Amino acid sequence: MTNDYDFAASLLRILSEKYPSKESIYEKLIYLQSRLHLPKGTEHFMSDLHGEYDLFLHIINNCSGVIREKADYIFSDMLSEDEIAEFCTLIYYPKEKIAQIRAQGRENPSWYRINLARLVKLAKFMSYKYPSFKMRDLIPNSYETVILELLNTHPTADEAQKIYYEKLLNSIVEINSGEDFIFALAAFIKRLAIHRLHLVGDFFDRGDRPDAILNLLMNYPCEIDIQWGNHDILWMGAALGSEICIAAAVRNSLHYKNTDFLERGYGISLRPLTIFAAKLYPEENPIKAAELAIQMIMFKLEGQLIRRNPEFCMDNRLFLDKISDDGTINIGEKLYKLNGTFPTLNHDNPYELSDDEQEIIENLRGNFVESANLQAHVDFLYKKGGVYTCHNGNLLFHANVPLNEDGTFKKICFEGEIYSGKNYFDYVDRRARRAYYEKRQSDLDFMYFLWCGLLSPIAGREFRTFERAFIENKETWKEPADFYYNLIDDEAICDKILAEFGLNTSGHIINGHVPVRVRKGETPIKAKGKALLIDGGFSTPYHEKTGISGYTLVSNSRGMRLLRHQKIADVKLALAENKDIESTAETVEILSKRMTIGDTDHGKGIFQEIIGLNKLLEAYQSGKIQPRG
Repeated sequence: MTNDYDFAASLLRILSEKYPSKESIYEKLIYLQSRLHLPKGTEHFMSDLHGEYDLFLHIINNCSGVIREKADYIFSDMLSEDEIAEFCTLIYYPKEKIAQIRAQGRENPSWYRINLARLVKLAKFMSYKYPSFKMRDLIPNSYETVILELLNTHPTADEAQKIYYEKLLNSIVEINSGEDFIFALAAFIKRLAIHRLHLVGDFFDRGDRPDAILNLLMNYPCEIDIQWGNHDILWMGAALGSEICIAAAVRNSLHYKNTDFLERGYGISLRPLTIFAAKLYPEENPIKAAELAIQMIMFKLEGQLIRRNPEFCMDNRLFLDKISDDGTINIGEKLYKLNGTFPTLNHDNPYELSDDEQEIIENLRGNFVESANLQAHVDFLYKKGGVYTCHNGNLLFHANVPLNEDGTFKKICFEGEIYSGKNYFDYVDRRARRAYYEKRQSDLDFMYFLWCGLLSPIAGREFRTFERAFIENKETWKEPADFYYNLIDDEAICDKILAEFGLNTSGHIINGHVPVRVRKGETPIKAKGKALLIDGGFSTPYHEKTGISGYTLVSNSRGMRLLRHQKIADVKLALAENKDIESTAETVEILSKRMTIGDTDHGKGIFQEIIGLNKLLEAYQSGKIQPRG
């Protein structure tokens, strides 16, 4: 008991350094207790961006349609639909829109005053959820004093306030700073619209600008959390120096024909690979030849990895030792004709790299580990990311919780220990971080397992890369998947998973990974809203399959809505025609009472802070600690 008391007293003395007087405690307590009753901030959930920077940028700029909704609410009685559309485009792309207005000869002091006033009115309406100190943090530097003054002025209250407000706007225009203040107000409004951004995995592959997405997020002002996707894990492993991850990452870039970003974004040159590949496959175009060459390196390195890691249970992915001289292969009890050639395959030692292949992969490894931008992005993914996140009662992860057919948690053995459910997720997270800090070969191998292993909670299916590359019979292409995907529409299974992670069954499971084929009648809302699969196919190659351009899940103080993006305008079309996202909204949940900060995880932290401050106040009042102020 004495030790407990001494520890508690020590904590109070530390707290007293920050709050040295009763008055400082009074001020903080009043603020904290009041803040608990503000509405909860708006959360946006997105998944499987796959390098589609232009689509992502437009959704971020219009905040998944939230800004247009607010503008319609405020201005529908005074502006036409076309005028509101142009005003919103000004918020999304202020620099480009002002340049367009200037080129059209419409730029004048009146235009600036009108639009500044509209921006201030919208910002006032959207800022009611935020305390004053937070507002200052959201306004771009150097503009906060004037913008806060505009927000706190009430021109409809009396004539003096009206004159003061108009003078502020006139002064901004008269000194030719209208453009700068429009930039600042537009940025402020977009920051107000998104309190927290949840990104449920897969920034890399397919699209051509994952680097640009990560550059944007690294400087984005709202709170961000990331749940690692298997494509992210692959690139994280590659950045850490895993040769098999490097080979697979390069192969993906070549396969999706988005290699420009490798050199432009990360300074990774494929020239040695393409020269080598041209000699092996002279009849193929350079991109295809390079894909074939790195693919063979990948299969060889994969075979080495599988043989030294029996725990991965991936022996059925060993193929090179089963290829016959006549170009056939036995898979199970069936014989298949292979439709490719294997010029570097040594049948006596099929998983050994040739000298040239070894030189190629070592050169690529140097490029990956020395790329400053890639290393910065991977550092960011480790800092902001993890295998899963529990936030405000919801469970977020990219792929699946490994389950048996009967719905029980699958037991998986690694390093002599048995893991399942949350325990397995925690182990995977720890080992992925160990790979970052220690870079052991076994942990680097584990990153590749997480990319494509059937037992991986970040993949959840067995890839058929070899079969798709070399066997025409599409029956061999079917990828076995975890039972999770068959069971997730069962409410009892969802309740069991939520409980496993310490969450109330009123929460939701939110994951991506598997594109929802809306065109075929599939729905992302499972188990009556308990589970939400929000991969709607942001990536352009998936638009034809899914029939849409992705999802955004939006959770605010009143409930939860799923936005289905039918068509997303590019920047040119947005500017030329003031086109916006065409989206349909589906209500997932309507709350019986408005959710406040006190109902959130952040509110729980505030409650604990209040308890500590009250104890310090008691210590001051009883004389156990002497206040210094």
